[in-house]
Amino acid sequence: MVTICPSILSADFSRLAEEIQDVERKGADCIHLDLMDGHFVPNLTFGVPVIKALRSCTKLPFDAHLMVEHPETYIDGLAAAGVQYVTVHQEACVHLDRVLQQIREAGMKGGVALNPATPVSSLSCVAGQLDMILIMSVNPGFGGQKFIPYAVDKIRQAKALLEQAGNTAAVIEVDGGVNAKTVQAVKDAGATFLVAGSAVFGAEDRAAAIASLR
Repeated sequence: MVTICPSILSADFSRLAEEIQDVERKGADCIHLDLMDGHFVPNLTFGVPVIKALRSCTKLPFDAHLMVEHPETYIDGLAAAGVQYVTVHQEACVHLDRVLQQIREAGMKGGVALNPATPVSSLSCVAGQLDMILIMSVNPGFGGQKFIPYAVDKIRQAKALLEQAGNTAAVIEVDGGVNAKTVQAVKDAGATFLVAGSAVFGAEDRAAAIASLR
């Protein structure tokens, strides 16, 4: 089953609540939240207070992608703000096992994101603990980038890694350049959580855009 997660990075920030409610009406399954700190990536977006303020505007689950240094400092705040999924970057976590435990102890599902040049094999030791692997199909930090083709191979590798670990409950998410032209390849490779920013929020007919991704 495919889960469509519009990323509010591509929404109109002056009216985020309305934008989220609109894509919920148009068929979105989840709301993707890109937290950027201006250090781990060269962009700055929003933090926990904004997420907490948006929680009351939708019943859809929140999927928080932490493109930040020291992600462990955000976990308790995200749980209190009503987030369901938290994904941290392998590259940002000195103590990845500990952070994954912290996410689960806070009552959320935990995932790990991999930058395009980070190998899937780097997750071999924690594969059994994951609820999600997020394959970045662009370099993180900005929306509207072109899809990196070798991300499709990484999705296949992630699927094989989870199967080898006996972790059939975990899902594979893909983020970056997902649109009508690239979506079939990522689904065929094994991704079931599809993050789409400009492909949804930039579409004239958002319901049709979501349907075409599904």
